[in-house]
Amino acid sequence: SSGYGSDETVHEGAPDDEEMPLADHIEEMVRRLGIVLLAAAAASAIGIPASEQIITTMWYDLLPATTEVTRPHLYSPLEFILTKIKVASLAGILVALPLFVYESYLFMRPGLYPKERRYYLASVPVSLVLAAAGMAFAYFLVLPALFEYFLYYTEGSANIAFALSDTFNLIITLMAFQAIVFQIPLFIMLAIMMGLTTREWLQNRRLIFWGVFLGVSFFLTPDPTGVAPIFVAVTMVVLFEGTLLLLRWTGN
Repeated sequence: SSGYGSDETVHEGAPDDEEMPLADHIEEMVRRLGIVLLAAAAASAIGIPASEQIITTMWYDLLPATTEVTRPHLYSPLEFILTKIKVASLAGILVALPLFVYESYLFMRPGLYPKERRYYLASVPVSLVLAAAGMAFAYFLVLPALFEYFLYYTEGSANIAFALSDTFNLIITLMAFQAIVFQIPLFIMLAIMMGLTTREWLQNRRLIFWGVFLGVSFFLTPDPTGVAPIFVAVTMVVLFEGTLLLLRWTGN
């Protein structure tokens, strides 16, 4: 590994930088990813006992009208158990995101200058806060609006029944996706601070990023109506542009 752009003297290299075989780099990377996955699985397992109460609370928060239309429906014997596991996985995501940032820091640490190390370490708690903010944004704003749209769209034209598994697939995917999407400001800041890119370079290619955001949203968001992907894509664009505007305003 090697140090990236920094205020330090680039000719001397990072203080702990040393050459390593490619196989060793790959082995270390796989090991650190394994740590992240194991921690996420453990957090998910811990969350399973509370998942039933969470399912009930989330369902009637997002679909408050206790009518036959919005009552959860089960269509397979394992549907409820699988939904509990999926809901518990949200805890795993909250743990995995900051841990992934920290493990990537440990992987890159030998090639980083002291200033870059401080940036990276400071990003670990920031990542957790951003992930929680992304989930809250999806839970309190995006999902209620989405379900209101679904009910309005089908009113008078079809009898709608909300399947427990399919509904929570949408809820969990959107919450998890927004937790990741809200990392965009952090990734931009880190990339610029470490000299991997510049604000001007990102600004000049903003339309490319907008197109990528839209494509990723439609590919990963399970909503054939197209409303949820548009919500997600707009969020990504706003975070991207807001970060660039903040950097321009601060002069950094």
